[in-house]
Amino acid sequence: MMLRSIRSALSALVVLLAMFLAAPNSSAQYQQTPPPAAPGSQSKAQPQTQKDGQTAPSAAAPKVDPEEEAAYKAFSDTKPQDADKRIQLGEQYVQKYPSGRYIEQVYQGLTTAEYEKQEFPKMYADADKALALNPDDVTVLVLVGWVIPHNFDPNDLAAESQLAKGEKYEKRALDVLAALPKPANLTDEQFAKVKAQGEAQAHSGLGLIYFRRQNYEESVAELKKSTADPANQDATDYYVMGRELSSLKRFSESADAFQKCAAMPGGLQDRCKQMGADAKKQAASQPAAPK
Repeated sequence: MMLRSIRSALSALVVLLAMFLAAPNSSAQYQQTPPPAAPGSQSKAQPQTQKDGQTAPSAAAPKVDPEEEAAYKAFSDTKPQDADKRIQLGEQYVQKYPSGRYIEQVYQGLTTAEYEKQEFPKMYADADKALALNPDDVTVLVLVGWVIPHNFDPNDLAAESQLAKGEKYEKRALDVLAALPKPANLTDEQFAKVKAQGEAQAHSGLGLIYFRRQNYEESVAELKKSTADPANQDATDYYVMGRELSSLKRFSESADAFQKCAAMPGGLQDRCKQMGADAKKQAASQPAAPK
């Protein structure tokens, strides 16, 4: 089976990543809104009051290291397409500042750069480090959950555990996206677009995970969600859906999925045209439904 090129879904995730990292204090961008403090408790961020009624000075902010700031700026200013340079600068930052204030963002950036280079073992390792620091890093969750079923080896003894990991990541990503507060640097329209891209990618990942398990009904349901928005449709999702619907003997729906796949330029176009024609013949030969 010809799967979507591992690079072709990068655009949605790069947009998702770039928009959030462009904001100041980006380490908090993917965190859900924190719960309110319990009644009677005092936030650590609140100034303490002395017995004489005077406000005590708050704790000093962590000292800023100009060299670390410059190292992170060089990394974050590098375009996502320049993966080699991003990896070089990211690895230099990690080596020099293993507990740096931007370490999670750097691991996130390394994950996406290593995806671009198709260096999957390194990508998985840095993704684990990013998620250890921020389990709700939606860019990493969506990306890794999507790559796992695309980079799938059924002969790997860990294949099913990897699919389970991908499923967990995509479901968590959808939960995070649903509760994500709008960053100040995005308009409502931009934020809606970013969320829609992330959600479509997550549903696409889930659809392929269920396809790998031959859970075709569940897969079709997810792939219909991933292709619901015309702005986020992908030929491979329609191709996989068409195959599954044929297996389920839902030939009219299969022909429709293949037709939509065939309308999209790319390596699947000719195959989808042929398989769509075959599905139409199968649909025409099906007995009429009883009245």
